[in-house]
Amino acid sequence: VQLQASGGGLVQAGGSLRLSCAASGRTFSTYNMGWFRQAPGKGRDFVAAIKWSGGSTYYADFVKGRFTISRDNAKNTVYLQMNSLKPEDTAVYYCAATRITLATLASSYDYWGQGTLVTVSS
Repeated sequence: VQLQASGGGLVQAGGSLRLSCAASGRTFSTYNMGWFRQAPGKGRDFVAAIKWSGGSTYYADFVKGRFTISRDNAKNTVYLQMNSLKPEDTAVYYCAATRITLATLASSYDYWGQGTLVTVSS
């Protein structure tokens, strides 16, 4: 599976962005997907995960109620809708694929996209 993340950019605090992650290959619908982020000088943190079917999701506490993960298996794409953005959400956001349901550890993911930069200004 090859992953390509897009949709990052510069937004003011309180604004919204929608990230997309397009996957190649016919097996996308069999993979559980996740979003992670990495701020400058920090480690890669789990943000959200979604089951292969789209029927279950899981979020990090710091994004609950603000971010929504979804997927469209017909389009081989997973999304991250980010609302009420804060300056501390500034990071490079990565999408990733795994066979493990709702995994939160980066080491559980087998395939990674290249990342897309989100910058939130105050």
